[in-house]
Amino acid sequence: MHKRSILLISFFFFFIQAFSQKNFSEGSIVYNVIVNTNDPNPKLADGFDGATNTIYIKGKFSRSELVSVFGTQSTIIDGKTGNVEVLKEYGDKKYMISMTPADWTEANQKYDSVTFTYENEYKTIAGYNCQKAIGKLKNGETFIVYFTSDLLPENQNFQYSNKNLPGLALEYESNLGKNKVIFSASKISFDPVPASKFDIPKTGFRVMTYQESKRAGK
Repeated sequence: MHKRSILLISFFFFFIQAFSQKNFSEGSIVYNVIVNTNDPNPKLADGFDGATNTIYIKGKFSRSELVSVFGTQSTIIDGKTGNVEVLKEYGDKKYMISMTPADWTEANQKYDSVTFTYENEYKTIAGYNCQKAIGKLKNGETFIVYFTSDLLPENQNFQYSNKNLPGLALEYESNLGKNKVIFSASKISFDPVPASKFDIPKTGFRVMTYQESKRAGK
């Protein structure tokens, strides 16, 4: 085959792939939380089993809301500055932990240098074809993730462990103590997200720095 024809065909397939990708610049994703445990006293696992984690995305801003029987934990990330606010609402106890980009990196240091191997295995999640990948941490621990290359958020720091994937993780594993937790997307919406979703509360929360929260065990 003529070299020019090969180049044209390669460009054509690249164009088709790029065209099929959607920059996920605004919308929301609902993840169902499933806990697998062998713990003989599974009180913590039972509290999170059946929980939901909803991600709201608007440009470089994101907000995750993990809702369980214990309460709600929200994480607001300003992708422009890298600053993060974590809101913990458990009954009448409300804490707001302010984090710098360096704090956020420290809090997620377990996932530094994570590497992925890609498997020739696929399944459909929330209407999207997802490929299986296996993440390996620097301590040798591994986890399974399914991602779609059809959706590309501007800022993937809301899923720190999966941020280097070439697409959006729609199902992934994490650890909660001795328990394995699976987050699986059940609904994806491209409806506009109000800018107020990313507002930082002015009152009602005890404000702490990340270092203060570590000392207090929050």
